Amino acid sequence: MIVLDRAPALGPLLALGAARSPFKRPGAGASFPRTHLVLPGVRPDLEKLAAYERVCGFATGEDGLPVTYPHVLGFPLAMRLMSAREFPLPLLGLVHTSIEIERQAVLPAGGTYDIAVHVEELRPHRRGTEAVVVTGVRVGEDVVWESRSTYLARHRTPHSGETVREEPGPPLPVVEEWRIAGDVGRRYGAASGDRNPIHLYPFTARLFGFPRAIAHGMWTVARCLAAHGVPTAALVRAEFRAPVLLPGTVEYAAADGRFRLRSGDRVHVTGSVRPRVAR
Repeated sequence: MIVLDRAPALGPLLALGAARSPFKRPGAGASFPRTHLVLPGVRPDLEKLAAYERVCGFATGEDGLPVTYPHVLGFPLAMRLMSAREFPLPLLGLVHTSIEIERQAVLPAGGTYDIAVHVEELRPHRRGTEAVVVTGVRVGEDVVWESRSTYLARHRTPHSGETVREEPGPPLPVVEEWRIAGDVGRRYGAASGDRNPIHLYPFTARLFGFPRAIAHGMWTVARCLAAHGVPTAALVRAEFRAPVLLPGTVEYAAADGRFRLRSGDRVHVTGSVRPRVAR
């Protein structure tokens, strides 16, 4: 366990991870850092929180943190682990494929929290290798919020040529159509600290093979959850299936605790929200 006295800066970590990426050798059997990073005494910056609420569509001025906001608080620790020399997957090209969040209670915006992050496992994927990163938020000895994110490094596998036919789920009624502005990536980046070039401008996104800037995956799920609503104690699951190009128009569909974000036949995000019994 390593206890930090401040949150790492994301910009230098992104640069360091990019520089080390060509030397990484991904594989599900590779060793990975077992370190648990802990950052105690975290108090959310209320100005940045308000900016996050505005860009994601949450009500501003609420006492509780949005259900996705602890991910923002823990992300610098996750980036420190994933940019480390010992982490076997290259940071460049690493794709956030899913997140599962379990919240026990609404976290007060003015609270103080201990945040811990570790890599739980590497596992094979049809398209490469996935890392599972766990972020936990504690108040005293109680875990009040925990997430599991999967990050995929694409590389050749024995199953690389195979195609998997995904059975479509039951159709969901369209609730709203959203016209997403071209500056959403820059606004979310300013609020969250995640200024990955693929989200900022068309010319920086084209350097990485995208025709235009793309929305942060965590912005898309936060925007969906702001529209859907989340019970006090809840289990949230979301899968990121395709990027949202900026600017763009998407349809938000939801029913029976499930939601989906799509444009035409292209599905960007699918997810669900289920109430839990608080422990």
